Amino acid sequence: MKSYIIFSLILFSALFIYPFRSDACTNFLVTKGASADGSTMITYAADSHIRYGELYFSPATRWPEGSMVTIYDRSTAEPLGQIPQVPYTYQTVGFMNEHQVAIGESTFGGRSELTDSTGLMDYAALMFLATQRAKTSREAIKVIAELIEEYGYASSGESFSIGDPNEVWIMELIGKGTNIQYDKKSKTNINTRKGAVWVAIRIPDGYVSAHANHARITNFPLEDGKRSISSKNLENISDPNVEVVYAHDVISFAREMEYFDGDNTEFSFSDVYAPLDFGAARFCELRVWRMFNQVSDEMDEYWDYATGKTSEGRMPLFVESNRKLTPQDLMSFKRDYLQGTELDMSKDAGAGPFGLPYRWRGLTWEYEGQEYFNERTTVTQQTGFSFIAQMRSWLPDPIGGINWFGVDDAGTTVYVPFYCGINRVPKSWAEGYGDILDYKDDAAFWVFNRVAHFAYLFYNRMMPDVRKLQNELETKFAGYTPGVDAAALTLWDEDPELAREYLTDYSVSMGEHTVERWKELGEFLLVKYLDGNVKQEKGGRFLRNTWGYPQPPSFPGYSDEWKENVIEDTDDRFVYPKTEQQ
Repeated sequence: MKSYIIFSLILFSALFIYPFRSDACTNFLVTKGASADGSTMITYAADSHIRYGELYFSPATRWPEGSMVTIYDRSTAEPLGQIPQVPYTYQTVGFMNEHQVAIGESTFGGRSELTDSTGLMDYAALMFLATQRAKTSREAIKVIAELIEEYGYASSGESFSIGDPNEVWIMELIGKGTNIQYDKKSKTNINTRKGAVWVAIRIPDGYVSAHANHARITNFPLEDGKRSISSKNLENISDPNVEVVYAHDVISFAREMEYFDGDNTEFSFSDVYAPLDFGAARFCELRVWRMFNQVSDEMDEYWDYATGKTSEGRMPLFVESNRKLTPQDLMSFKRDYLQGTELDMSKDAGAGPFGLPYRWRGLTWEYEGQEYFNERTTVTQQTGFSFIAQMRSWLPDPIGGINWFGVDDAGTTVYVPFYCGINRVPKSWAEGYGDILDYKDDAAFWVFNRVAHFAYLFYNRMMPDVRKLQNELETKFAGYTPGVDAAALTLWDEDPELAREYLTDYSVSMGEHTVERWKELGEFLLVKYLDGNVKQEKGGRFLRNTWGYPQPPSFPGYSDEWKENVIEDTDDRFVYPKTEQQ
């Protein structure tokens, strides 16, 4: 009973204390052949207006027979029911487990009538339970498929990034809606459509993929017993030749619902279950295009599609990378606001006088009867946390997996390396240390928010200082990694537990160091940019005259574009009259 209560509390706090979410997450997937060192990588951003940034940690646990897991509704925290616990769950650090299995997601909504009001498993429960129960990506897919088949699916359409040290997969699923009928045998009302339809595809080696709140799987090869199998043969998913797995009724259900009446070979999961509209292209597919365009020379032809000008010419699910990618490349991709394109968010009037590449919500807005919209870019202010999960097959799992984890806005965060084999996380990053309504001045989330919100006031002035420290820390962590790996591996050969403790000390130390440096940065920025002025400084030290008095600040003022807008808006109201002496 005690173990059940403990696990219920862990799952409750991890999944459901912050129940509301924004359908706005961006995921990248990188295969071994597309990475600089042969690692696999996936990224995830938990974009939400009230998501709190914290690093979930769940130790490996052996559960007594009869233990149960309580599942809660994601949007209300209402207990929905219980399911049996497995005998043993793996350690997780965020959405990565001790076997280097990592999962990310983005919601695509899809056909609204397919949301199941009776289902038990939502996207978050699937993510946490799969990382606690699976040793490989394929096992994670099997866990997810079996959970929704047995207990029903409680979310709208969802795309999952699933990776392990050898493979990365994209899995997309959507519920079957609610159709209540009376069951004479059980003498209860049941949903005859319980479960979900889904497709999972392995990304070929040397390629990268991405998804951002729109279903991306179109056509896929049907069951041939080798490369492609249906859920009726799910026990064969571990066969390395299998590259596609799908629900056996993914097409027949579409026919039953009259969504599709073509030949099976023409079936497209995305087109059938999540038909494209302007918003899906401009707000979602454009983010995918932007990442693809930075690793492929063949994306110009998809510009009109990604910007919503045409629904023809769907982008491919994956593209071959023209260069080898590092975690630092993916960090850069997470910070993208369409800079360098005609849609650069820092260049139009909405950016204000200081080039702010953000727009406060709503995403769409109305003026004089006409609806308008803001761009939805990869980087956004309302991010609880984001990560780059790096999985490396040539190292023991506890050393091989690194969760490069950052809180708040990806543009102003620092991605800190937390190895998947650590025994604890630093207090300032830990789950339950503060929340979105409970401010703590030393919690990582709040420290980063303080800096970010001040930087938003004078963005193009302050960001060079922010990026300087951001680059300093992330470059240092990248430089440390080979040495930390080597030291941990030496210890591993002698005593694996000592190696884990070493990695724990390193990750915790870097987490605490980062928070402290960021607090200092916030204090430095406040002094330097107080009241819109800019203090003179050199090497981080503010300059004084011979007698210790502050050197006078500069007054940068406004850009010519801002001045032109003011003059156009006010005519001659602010014209300063010339006198005869002038």
